[in-house]
Amino acid sequence: MSIVNITVYGAHWCPDCRRSKQFLGEHQIPYNWVDIDEDSNAEEFVIEKNNGKRIIPTIVFDDGSFLVEPTNAELATKLGLKTKASRSHYDLVVLGGGPAGLTAALYTAREAIDTLVIERAAFGGQAAGTEKLDNMPGFPEGVAGIEFSQRLRQQSERFGVELLQAQEVAGIYRQDNYHCVKTNDGSQYSGSALLIATGSRYKRLNVPGESDYLGAGVHFCATCDGPFYKGKRVAVIGGGNSATEESLLLTKFADQVTILVRRGEFKATQVIQDKVVSHPKIDVRWHTEIKEFIGQESKLTELKIYNNQTGAEEHLQMDGAFIFIGLVPNTGFLEGSNVLLDQWGFIITGHALLHGDHRPKGFADRDPFLLETSIPGVFAAGDVRDSSTKQVVSAAGEGSTAALMIREYLKSV
Repeated sequence: MSIVNITVYGAHWCPDCRRSKQFLGEHQIPYNWVDIDEDSNAEEFVIEKNNGKRIIPTIVFDDGSFLVEPTNAELATKLGLKTKASRSHYDLVVLGGGPAGLTAALYTAREAIDTLVIERAAFGGQAAGTEKLDNMPGFPEGVAGIEFSQRLRQQSERFGVELLQAQEVAGIYRQDNYHCVKTNDGSQYSGSALLIATGSRYKRLNVPGESDYLGAGVHFCATCDGPFYKGKRVAVIGGGNSATEESLLLTKFADQVTILVRRGEFKATQVIQDKVVSHPKIDVRWHTEIKEFIGQESKLTELKIYNNQTGAEEHLQMDGAFIFIGLVPNTGFLEGSNVLLDQWGFIITGHALLHGDHRPKGFADRDPFLLETSIPGVFAAGDVRDSSTKQVVSAAGEGSTAALMIREYLKSV
């Protein structure tokens, strides 16, 4: 990417500023943030750029050009992200460019299966936002999530996989012998087979104030937003692996990290628990839940919490809060597609499809492949699948397995 220096001029209360920052963060594009409410020179600069008008966000690039209140599509174009495929039909269309999707794609491409990958954000999925992968085979010292993701992308491109970025899938449907995909920009692509590897996203608490301070104190990615809290106080909500791992990362920036755990114990692996409880910057509050996010001047300033055993309420002064309480599958686009989901919205595959009273339509003459969905020729792999382990290494493994099954399926169509 030719653009290496980006400055976003805005304010914490500005929703379009938060959207632009979110877009840049999702695509792992570094930027400088300047709050014009706190910098009078920056405010004058914005007014000058906009012919006397105070319009934000104003995003300035290192070549001197700038965008004012850009849409995500305009940002994608400016950043040189490829958002249109070279043609409309492929042997295989992969939805999602995380470890599962990219691994499947490089395997199929090596088998001379023409493959398109469509990704809404940064290639690498949640793995790209992880500071360090310590349990990835072949990396004895661990590997940064972003480095692993970049390597996986480069490997896919080496084998000729076509990659689309900044494209949201609106829906899928069947037309004659083909599986079709429609994106939010109105484009349509078809494939003889389809792999769904769209992953999952973090759950929200759904308490007062949470939505009001998104990007202005409430966050879901410590890697993305932790650097904004140097020398400050932050809270982490959750008690699993993600919460504890991200707490350790935040200690590199914040002076104090307080973990709020709903239960009386962690659900994280023991080695991570040991690191957390012994860290001098981390304080753990058990049986604690958030009742409200409170702020001033459109910035989070405190948390209203309560003890779920005693009912006692308390206010904690905090500069930021990071929420890690579980995952929601990215399957909303499957509504009306006849892809069978479990009660939580994860995709059911393989033999589990045969546990009900009726075989899925289309499988009268054969059983579904291990990672095949209720629609013949549509497969699923990684975190979006109902019985997946939600680990990077297993997602990559499922991707390779899906690729081999797709190869066999394509022999029959």
